[in-house]
Amino acid sequence: MAELATIARPYAEALFKASASDLSGAAAWLEKVAAIGANPELQQFADNPKVTADQVIGVVGGAFGAPLPPAANNFLMALLENGRFHALPEIAKQFRTLANAQSGTSDAVVYSAFPIDATALGNVAATLEKRFGRKLQVTVQQDPSLIGGIRVVVGDEVLDTSVKARLEQMKVALVA
Repeated sequence: MAELATIARPYAEALFKASASDLSGAAAWLEKVAAIGANPELQQFADNPKVTADQVIGVVGGAFGAPLPPAANNFLMALLENGRFHALPEIAKQFRTLANAQSGTSDAVVYSAFPIDATALGNVAATLEKRFGRKLQVTVQQDPSLIGGIRVVVGDEVLDTSVKARLEQMKVALVA
């Protein structure tokens, strides 16, 4: 079976080209639809041969909370007709990568042991943009195992200033 990224690439590129006039609008509905489509029960429902594409789109539309844009309906129909609904989260990831490349930004995930308020996040984002030398779209995820501090992932780069990482460094130093 082909790698999921290989399956998703042509769909992400086609959607990117088709949405060139409204990338932010397409990114918004795609992110939401991909989050809905990542549900394992929905994936199993979509893979059922007795279920029609219209039924799956109806379920996605119901979970979306508003009428799906026509582009979203068409895109989902193409995925379902080609048996590629399972690739939807990867398609959204690759679409986001293409959009970021065009705008010169990157996604950054900040893992924190505690919630970060908007002011502190703004300060962290400004510092990280200087550190990585590019505009970042920052999201925060809580990870209590860090004990304190933050861990930042930007693409394949990791900046770990957490207490957990420092304790691991001390452990290695003491054992050596």
